[in-house]
Amino acid sequence: MTQILPSLAEISAPYDALFCDLWGCLHNGVTPFPAAVAALQGFRARGGKVVLLTNAPRPARFVIATLDRLGVPRDAWDLVVSSGDAAQDAMLAGAVGRKVWHLGPAKDDGFFTEIPPEWQGQADVERVPFDEAEGIVCTGPFDEMTEVPEDYRARFLLAKTRGLPMLCANPDIVVDMGETRIYCAGALAALYEEMGGTAMYFGKPHPPIYDLARRKLSAIGGVDDSRILAIGDGINTDVSGAAGEGIDVLFVSGGLAADQFGPDVENPDPELLAAWLAARQRDPLFTIGTLR
Repeated sequence: MTQILPSLAEISAPYDALFCDLWGCLHNGVTPFPAAVAALQGFRARGGKVVLLTNAPRPARFVIATLDRLGVPRDAWDLVVSSGDAAQDAMLAGAVGRKVWHLGPAKDDGFFTEIPPEWQGQADVERVPFDEAEGIVCTGPFDEMTEVPEDYRARFLLAKTRGLPMLCANPDIVVDMGETRIYCAGALAALYEEMGGTAMYFGKPHPPIYDLARRKLSAIGGVDDSRILAIGDGINTDVSGAAGEGIDVLFVSGGLAADQFGPDVENPDPELLAAWLAARQRDPLFTIGTLR
């Protein structure tokens, strides 16, 4: 049964690295959480490495720019690894063809314009209108603040009929932007699959993002999986992904599922928590109300 913790420091000693989620754990898309920042700073102060492992559909440099804008201090982390990084590698390798239709907001343009050095000079991927596409790259709705997956049903029916594969750059279904819950690329990909289309995923809980995180972590000092702790609020992404990789996980119950465990977000009700986890057949080693 999961152990409910008062703080990260309570159990951090056996771990040399963290794979920490962003939305719902370190910030809410609008402001950082001071206690979470302090917890990561404390982990690093004793020599640990912090990898911010996010399903953001943009390459890491754009995620870092967002963290800077939000006011997350750089001494709270060592590396940022995004679903956008792993998915971009797949796109540039031709996973959904060389002519792709981009389904997503303009803020994700860097997925196509910022090409990693290792891919420079190789076969280009061209963004084209839907009618000319060989595949779809989905980074989210065009307007994430107002649109829902059903808005795309007609277009997806045509895409499925044409046999277009979809590369999903963010497997998350929803995130909370401040007080507003918005749909992510994962919700669109789920609808496309439900309609009979084919979707490919590269972020949490799927292996490519973990493989990439390990490679980047090894460049600054390798860590055995037994010495890594994953932290996240997504039961189907963070918790399931860590379980699939054989990595211990700290579930942040006060994130996406905060309303499921009683009125005190900082202290989840043990019985409600146990029943909720059992219904989802998940048993994270640790649980904390909010990262602190």
